[in-house]
Amino acid sequence: MDLPYRPCVGAALFNREGLVLVARRADLPNAEGAPGGWQLPQGGIDAAEDPALAVFRELKEEIGTDAAIILGEHPAWLSYDLPPELLGKALGGRYRGQRQKWFALGFTGRDEEIRLDLDPHPEFDAWRWAPLAGLPEMAVGFKRAIYEVLARDFARYAVPR
Repeated sequence: MDLPYRPCVGAALFNREGLVLVARRADLPNAEGAPGGWQLPQGGIDAAEDPALAVFRELKEEIGTDAAIILGEHPAWLSYDLPPELLGKALGGRYRGQRQKWFALGFTGRDEEIRLDLDPHPEFDAWRWAPLAGLPEMAVGFKRAIYEVLARDFARYAVPR
């Protein structure tokens, strides 16, 4: 199956204490169990959309607020491939994986502004602030390498500000 990568943005949203927002996928309800249920907000880039604008749109859609400032951006586009059992099923069956532009953002709002229930079909059912270094252990296997890169390269943003 020769499918393209879906263009996507990702948001590592840091609070004032230097913790990053992780959200639990609503389609993988697992409380605190198996890895893969928790992830960073991410989503597709619309045709001709600037990635820096797309990341704020995705935040608003997925967590109900775009109260943030861009602290930095990963210089490379990071990609992952779906495992064989998800090819033709996940991502609408149209993509082999995602090619992602990741941003580090500083949250400028209040925790009460984070609302997962504003979308009629929410992607997430819970959220929390977590240490950046713990991201790889929370990730589903096929995204783990990207989260390892983010844990390393965005560490400078994981500090109180």
